[in-house]
Amino acid sequence: MTAIGAQAHKLLGLKRPHRSFFESFIRTLIIVCTALAVVLSSVSICDGHWLLVEDHLFGLWYFCTIGNHSEPHCLRDLSQAHMPGLAVGMGLARSVAAMAVVAAIFGLEMLIVSQVCEDVRSRHKWAIGSYLLLVAFILSSGGLLTFIILLKNQINLLGFTLMFWCEFTASFLFFLNAASGLHINSLTQPWDPPAGTLAYRKRGYDGTSLI
Repeated sequence: MTAIGAQAHKLLGLKRPHRSFFESFIRTLIIVCTALAVVLSSVSICDGHWLLVEDHLFGLWYFCTIGNHSEPHCLRDLSQAHMPGLAVGMGLARSVAAMAVVAAIFGLEMLIVSQVCEDVRSRHKWAIGSYLLLVAFILSSGGLLTFIILLKNQINLLGFTLMFWCEFTASFLFFLNAASGLHINSLTQPWDPPAGTLAYRKRGYDGTSLI
């Protein structure tokens, strides 16, 4: 290694010590489960058919009437379902559910970046990702509750479709991954970079300016 290379290595500081296999496995599992939850929620919202009651199919986007041996007749205008507040309420439900997916995608991105680009801010990035998943859980639960409240008079447990249970599972996974991510972060110790390194100065230990 040349003198310039050695000096650059010293400025960048030592790499973070390797994590234990258990910690790496748990963090990888959280990322995989979060990705699965994002896929489930996205598919559920795009399909949108969440409740089947007799010959009526209620969804986030359509209201369908199913006749005997005939194709479903679906209406995009939910006000034609003759249920007060259904159109506005469903608009709110799908908007909140869609925002949950957006928050989860950003949270997933932060989780992945914290593991791929390991530095002194990795724990901070991981925490931000976990909090975004918590926001996704709150929004997703809000969408589910709005849907249930709007159709509380038509609901029966067996009427919920597979797409509804996909969204329910995704919401549960958002919460589980957020709680697990914050917990695993609290169990691990932050990495303190060696004194005199660039990473050390970024943490603000010696008060020197990087410029």
